[in-house]
Amino acid sequence: MRLSTRIGLAVGCTVPLLVAASGWLLLNLVGRDLHRVEDDHLRQRAAAVAPDARALLRATENGRPRAADTRERQLFTAALDVGVRVVGPDATYSGGPQPGTSVRLPDRVTGPVTVRAAGRSWRVLSRPVQGPAVSGTLWVFSPDTADRAQLRAVRRRVVLTAVLAAPLSGLLAWGLASGASAPLARLTRRTAGLDPRTSAARLDHRPTGVTEVDELAATVRTVLARYDEQAARTAEALDTARSFSAAAAHELRTPLMSMGTNLDILAAHPALPEPDRTEVLTDLRHEHARLLGLLVMLRELGRGDLVEAEAFRTVDVSEAADAAVAEARRRAPDAGITLAAPPGLTVHGWEPGLRLVLDNLLGNALAHGRDPRGRARVEVGVRGAGDQVVITVDDHGAGVPAGSRARIFERFQRGPDSAGSGLGLTLVAQQAALHRGSVTVTDAPGGTGARFEVRLPSGGGALPGRRDWLIGTAGANRSQSFAKDRP
Repeated sequence: MRLSTRIGLAVGCTVPLLVAASGWLLLNLVGRDLHRVEDDHLRQRAAAVAPDARALLRATENGRPRAADTRERQLFTAALDVGVRVVGPDATYSGGPQPGTSVRLPDRVTGPVTVRAAGRSWRVLSRPVQGPAVSGTLWVFSPDTADRAQLRAVRRRVVLTAVLAAPLSGLLAWGLASGASAPLARLTRRTAGLDPRTSAARLDHRPTGVTEVDELAATVRTVLARYDEQAARTAEALDTARSFSAAAAHELRTPLMSMGTNLDILAAHPALPEPDRTEVLTDLRHEHARLLGLLVMLRELGRGDLVEAEAFRTVDVSEAADAAVAEARRRAPDAGITLAAPPGLTVHGWEPGLRLVLDNLLGNALAHGRDPRGRARVEVGVRGAGDQVVITVDDHGAGVPAGSRARIFERFQRGPDSAGSGLGLTLVAQQAALHRGSVTVTDAPGGTGARFEVRLPSGGGALPGRRDWLIGTAGANRSQSFAKDRP
C-alpha cells in the first residue's frame, strides 16, 4: 500500500473520531449552558411569584375564599411561561405546564433538579414560603422540551459532520500526501535501477527541500559508497592472498630445494663424516630460520596492507621504542644499544605496525651495522619536530651506498651476504606510508655507518588510498602513490 494511501486512510479514520469526540464535548457543554439559562429563568420566576404565593396562603389561612381566588389568578399571571404549584397545610394550588400530581417530587431541593414523568422531563425548583401564620412550599416547573430539541439538532449536525468528514478528509489527505511524497517517489525511481554488482552508476540526487527525502538519499549514497569501499577492500584482500601465495611459492622454492638437497645428502650418506654432517645440519638450520622469517615477514606485510582505520589509536612512541630496545638487548647481549627518548611523544597510529618499524630497524642495524671488528653499536633516538615525531636509528657499519638507498625498501632486496628475507625494510617503508609518514636513509652523523630516519605526523590522518606492498611485482620498482622519502 502506498504511503499516500496509508495517510489518506489514517486521516479519514482519525478525523471522524475527532469530530465525534469534539461533538460529544460540545453536546455536554451546550446541555450545561441550556440548563444554566433555564435554571436562572426558574429562579427569576420563583422570586417574582413568591409574594403572590405568600399572599395566597395567607388568604387561605384567614378563610377568605374570594381573596384567595384573586391571589391565585395573580399568581398564575405572574408565572408567565412556567408552571407553578403552591403546597399549603390544607390546600394545593397548581397551574401552568407541570407533571401530574401523582409524580413524586423531591423532599428536599437546594437547587434546580430534573424530574421525569411519562416520557417527559422537567426542571424543578422549590422555595419555602414563610410568613406570619403562613407556611408552605412554592414549586416552579419548566419543561425541557426546547432544550432537548436543541441538543438533538446539535447531535444530528455532529453526526452529519463526522460522516462527511471521513471521505473528504481522507481524499484531501491523500492528495496532499501524494504531492508531499512526490520527491520520495522520484528517489525510488532513481534508486530502482541501481545495482552496485553490475553497474558503476550511482545516485545523482539534488536537494528537494524535504528533510526526510534528502536524508534518505544521503543514506543511500553512504550505503553505496560503503559497498564500493568494502568491495574494493575485498578485491585487495583477494589480491593480497594471491600475491602472498605467489610470493611465498617463489621465495620459498630456493630454500626448500636447498633443504631437500641437504636432506638427500643425509639420506644417501648415513655414514657422512662428522664435519660434513655438521655443515649440512647448519645449512638446514639456516634455511629453516630463513623460511620461518620469510613467512613471518609476508604475514606482517599482508596485515599492513589490510589494516583498517579502527585499529588506530594514540600510541606512545617513547614507550614503544623502550620496549623494542629492551627486546633487542635480550636478543643481542653483546651489542651496545642506547636510547634517547623523552617521555610523552605520541602519534595516532597502529601500535603493532610501529613496533615492526622499531624492531626491523634495530634488527637491520644489528645485522648490517657492525664495525670491522664485529662490534655492534646502535643509537636509537625519538624526538619531536613540530607536528611530527622523528625516530632515528644509527649504526657504525659500512653504510648504504647512495645509489642503493632507493632500492633497499623494495621487496626481496637482499645483499649478497644477507641471510634475511629482504622484507624487513619493506615493512618499515610500508608502515611509514600507512601512517602518512616517510622513511629515509643517509650517512650516520659521524660519517661512518647509516642513519635510518622515520618521520610520523603526530596527529595522524586518513589511511592511504593505495596499499599494495605485498601485491606489487617482486624485484620491480614500487608503484605506490605515496612517497617513502622525506617531503
